[in-house]
Amino acid sequence: MFRVPIFRVLILIGLMAGASAAVAQTPAPTAPAPTARPPRPTPPTRDPNTPGYVSAKELSDGANAPANADGNFILGPTHNPAPEMSVQEGVPQGTVYEFTMSSADSKIYPGIARDPDTYGTTDPNDPTRMVVTTSHPAPYTRRVAVYVPKQYVAGTAAPFIVGADGPDHGLFAALDNLIAEHKVPAMIAVSIGNGSGDAQGSERGLEYDTMSGLYAEFVEKEVLPLVESQYHVKLTKDPDGRATMGGSSGGSCALIMAWYHPELYHRVLTYSGTYVNQQWPHNPETPHGAWEFHEHLIPNSPAKPLRLWLEVGDRDNFNSNSLRDNMHDWVVANENMAKALAAKGYHYQFVFARNAGHTDRAVKQQTLPEALEYLWQGYPIAGAKAPALITSISGA
Repeated sequence: MFRVPIFRVLILIGLMAGASAAVAQTPAPTAPAPTARPPRPTPPTRDPNTPGYVSAKELSDGANAPANADGNFILGPTHNPAPEMSVQEGVPQGTVYEFTMSSADSKIYPGIARDPDTYGTTDPNDPTRMVVTTSHPAPYTRRVAVYVPKQYVAGTAAPFIVGADGPDHGLFAALDNLIAEHKVPAMIAVSIGNGSGDAQGSERGLEYDTMSGLYAEFVEKEVLPLVESQYHVKLTKDPDGRATMGGSSGGSCALIMAWYHPELYHRVLTYSGTYVNQQWPHNPETPHGAWEFHEHLIPNSPAKPLRLWLEVGDRDNFNSNSLRDNMHDWVVANENMAKALAAKGYHYQFVFARNAGHTDRAVKQQTLPEALEYLWQGYPIAGAKAPALITSISGA
């Protein structure tokens, strides 16, 4: 039984039929003895003024970057939640629906898992490759939450944002307030849970870290049609009215969706994006996984029609698995992303957060409303004042 706040409806729809059959049809192979996981080093605290990092504007403690400014910014060390992150009296609240998806119903992701307490090892012939021998077919279920704003007009094609690792109720609260303030359009949010596990050999890793258009195609073919049919909403086909967001591997997934399918998405928001060498299985076309974004793909490709907001913390992940390939520093990866985006003339905003860890909750509480407002710059908003001119600050 779900407890729901006033003005908010929570509906659970079961789509789990067939999962038990999938288990019966796919016997798991005998697992080898567990492999001891190498200890994770404590991430060092990085200085945003380190030589080689992007030039950035230092903000006063507690301040956010301007929502209409491109460029690089340093904030913190204090991270107080923005008022838009909590329910405000008198603000119309959207409706949140939830349903469950099963691997038995997916033609794109039938499901994999890595055996418990087992991990990959470095390929002795290539230190940039992870070998995983304990991944096998396995069923999964995922939760999906759909936020429909109070201002949605039935029958109209609405802009929307797709989020990873959902449901994300903080996002829904922020949207209630930002929509009421006419700072973002009245958008639908589709917050999709992952297919379980993490990193190489897992369903989540396969979905989020694979450098291809497959996950975007999964969302387009298997998730969005359910949203439209179940909740009687219409989602825009205009890529300028479609956004993606996520944290960690969900963040790199957000960019992967838009990069490989810019005809579907033009707006990307990431916290502690995993722009590192995390892809599995190995792909010779992108041998360094999402590290390829700033190493080759963005520098060597014509600029795409994308707007990006990205963040990293000063204590973000550093070399957090057994690979020692110099491509597992999340701070360097995100700094490199800012450099690559600036060099190609992208509209982007990069935030370096002091006193912050990986996908830091306090930083998200402080910055998500401003990030969403930046992300939707240039999109028509009913009732809004004329948009301010986009400015460029500090290294953009």
